[in-house]
Amino acid sequence: MPASPIRKLVPFADAAKKNGKHIYHLNIGQPDILTPDIALRAVKNINRNVIEYSPSAGFESYRIKLLNYYKKAGIDLTLENILVTTGGSEAILFGMFSCLDPGDEVIIPEPFYANYNGFAIAGSVVVKPVTSKIENAFALPPISDFEQLIGPKTRAIMICNPNNPTGYLYSEAELEQLRMLVLKHDLFLFADEVYREFVYDRHQHHSVLNLKGLEQHVVLMDSVSKRYSACGLRIGALISRNAEVMQTAMKFAQARLSPPTLGQIAAEAALDVDDTYFRGVHQEYDSRRNLLVERLQAMDYVLCPKPRGAFYCIARLPVDNSDRFCQWLLEDFNYKGSSVMLAPATGFYASPDAGQDEVRIAYVLKKNDLNAAMDCLEEALQVYPGRTLN
Repeated sequence: MPASPIRKLVPFADAAKKNGKHIYHLNIGQPDILTPDIALRAVKNINRNVIEYSPSAGFESYRIKLLNYYKKAGIDLTLENILVTTGGSEAILFGMFSCLDPGDEVIIPEPFYANYNGFAIAGSVVVKPVTSKIENAFALPPISDFEQLIGPKTRAIMICNPNNPTGYLYSEAELEQLRMLVLKHDLFLFADEVYREFVYDRHQHHSVLNLKGLEQHVVLMDSVSKRYSACGLRIGALISRNAEVMQTAMKFAQARLSPPTLGQIAAEAALDVDDTYFRGVHQEYDSRRNLLVERLQAMDYVLCPKPRGAFYCIARLPVDNSDRFCQWLLEDFNYKGSSVMLAPATGFYASPDAGQDEVRIAYVLKKNDLNAAMDCLEEALQVYPGRTLN
C-alpha cells in the first residue's frame, strides 16, 4: 500500500508547528469555506434517542433528495441507481471491487488522485497509466495512447472530471472520444465527478452519465465533502444504471453495514441550501485560483497551467526532487516564522520517476493566506540547495 502524497509529510509538519513555525497547508483539499449552517443545525437539533444503523444503501429520504439534485444537473436516475457510501473513497472502492477481479487492468490518465492507486493495490487490480502532459495543461492524452494499453485483461477506464490533482476539465469532445473507445472494447467507464460544482471561465461540466449508449458501462463516484465543505461527514455515493453492478456493490455495502447516520442527516439537509451559497463559493474559489496561478506564473522557471475546475493545480518547479523539496520546506526552511506544506506530485503518478519536479497545490485558504504562502514558496525556491534551472 503506497503512502499518501497528501498526508505522508504530516509528521514533519507537526514537528515544525511544535517548534513554533506556522505552516500554510496547501497539501490537502480541506477548504476553509464554511459548511452550510442548515447542515450544522440538522445535526445540532437532532431529535433521536438512538443513533441507529441506516439501511445499507443509505436512508431512502436522502436518496430521494439526491434524485432531485442530479435532475437539476440534467441527470435522470432512479432510487435503484444510487448507493450511499462512506465518503467518495468508499464509492471508489466499491466501484472497483464490484467490476474488477484480481489481475484485471484499469487505464487511468495520470497524474490521478492517489487513492485510485491505493484501492487498486488493495484489490490486486493493475493500474495502466496513460500520461497527460503539463505542457498542454493535462488534456486527455491521444486515444491512440489508450489503444496501445488495451489488452485481454483491460476492464475499465477511469477519469476524474474536473480533475484532482490537475484541475483539468474534460471537454464534451474528449468525453465523446472516451465513449467511442469504451463501446468499441466493451469496457467500464469509472468517473469521479466530485468537483462538478467548481468549473470556471464559463466552461461547462458534462457528466458521463449523459453519454448515449453507456448506460451499462458508466460507474460514477460522488461525494458531499467538497461540494458543501463538509469533508468530515464521510458521505458519498456510487451511481450506476447497471443493475448487476449495483447488486454486487450492495454486497459490499451490507458487509460494512451502513453509511454514517449523522453524516446522512447533515448531507440531506445540505441539499436544501440556497443556490446563492454555490455562487458565493464559486466566486471565492475563482478569485483564489486567479491569485495563485498569477503568483506561480510570475516566479522564475515555474510552469503552472491555469486549471478550469476543482480547486487544485499542478506546478512544475525548478527543484531536483519534489519529495525532498516538500520535506525540506517543513524541516529546514523558515520565512518570517512560516513555511508552506505542498503535496509532491510523484504520488499522483503510476509511472516510475514521473512528477519529480512537480507539486500539487490546493487553493483552499483565504487569499491573504495564499499570498503569504506564495511569498514563502518564492523565497524557498531562491535558497533551496537542490534548485535546478532546467
